[in-house]
Parts: sequence; structure tokens; C-alpha cells
Amino acid sequence: MPTDPHAAQPVLTAGAPLAQAPGALILLHGRGADAADILSLARELGRPDLAYLAPQAAGSAWYPNRFLMPAASNEPWLSSALAKVGAVVAQVQAAGLPAERTFLLGFSQGACLALETAARQPIRYGGVFGLSGALIENGDQPREYTGDLAGAPVFLGCGDVDPHIPVERVQRSAGLFESLGAAVTLRLYRNMDHTVNRDELRFIRGVLDQAIPAV
Repeated sequence: MPTDPHAAQPVLTAGAPLAQAPGALILLHGRGADAADILSLARELGRPDLAYLAPQAAGSAWYPNRFLMPAASNEPWLSSALAKVGAVVAQVQAAGLPAERTFLLGFSQGACLALETAARQPIRYGGVFGLSGALIENGDQPREYTGDLAGAPVFLGCGDVDPHIPVERVQRSAGLFESLGAAVTLRLYRNMDHTVNRDELRFIRGVLDQAIPAV
């Protein structure tokens, strides 16, 4: 078994070149999807001036079991996934973009990973968007987080009948992010399944435009 299964996986890009972009959005795909799938959101957001980076998970899954399972059952994939996202964040920083112009967005398993990255590495991101996901914590056990997100916008959007994401875990995640100093927006959508909706995309575009006004 590889100890770092995601390390050598590619990072797809879209939008402006990172060296020229005023901001960067890191996009994390869900289980069974791929980087190209989540990268298609770049067109939906309508900000071609930004740089979009989408790392690919090995085998199209960031970790093998549900995020509700004991954390040990998802190793070493989970640690490798967190390291991969951290490496992409470092790549953005090395290009000269500050944390305030760096955004994390994920759907489903990717949402769990984006949120967990932000909670474990709390800096003043431009925004963190978890679509149909929640904090991984310790899987079936709570986790303590420390640090300060310094008012970073954190968005949690999920259906109230999502078969994969318990509502109480989303609500708990919102509370944990508030304790880390984030400006949290929680939206639970009535009868919405495991998907992304237009309201979520409008909210994300609004955060992007506020942080980096469109020219």
C-alpha cells in the first residue's frame, strides 16, 4: 500500500495563469468524479480572470470509507489528501497570492476535505465553500480545533435530506467554524438531494466579487 497515494496525482488548471491572476480558487472533486468535473464550475462562476486549480484524487476518491467512519479506516488516504491540498495552497502562496485571495471549494467528499483543511490550517482565506459536506473531525468522534480564521467567509450548503451528509454534522461544523472566528453562512435546502444548486453558486460568486472586484 502506498503511504502517500495522492502525492503524484496531477493538478488541472483553468482560467488565468496563476502568476497573473488576482486570486485563486482550489476546487476539490467528490468521490467517483475527477478534477475535470469540478473544474467545470469555473465556467459557472463567470470569473475567468481568476486561477482555478483542481487536484486529482488517486482512484477518484480522497479516502475509501465514509467520513463518518473511524478516522483510522481512512488512512493513509486522508492524510495524503490533506497533504495534497496543503501543497496546492503552498503553490498558490509561492506565486505571490496572499491567503485573503485564496479560496477553497469542494463538493461532497471534496467539501469535507476543503472544510477539514481550513479547520486544521486556519488562516484568513478569501473564502471556504463546503457544498454537501461537513468537517471530517475524527470520523465518528469529535475533534478539537485551534487557531483563528480571522473572519474568513465559510459557507456550508447542504440538502436537509441528503442521504450522505447528516444535517447535525453540518450544523456542528458551522458551530466549530464560528469558534475558529469564521464568518459562517449555513444554508440547509429543503428536500434537496446530494447536489449543487444555483443559490450556492450565486453566493460563491458574491464572495469572490467582494474579495476581488471584477474588472
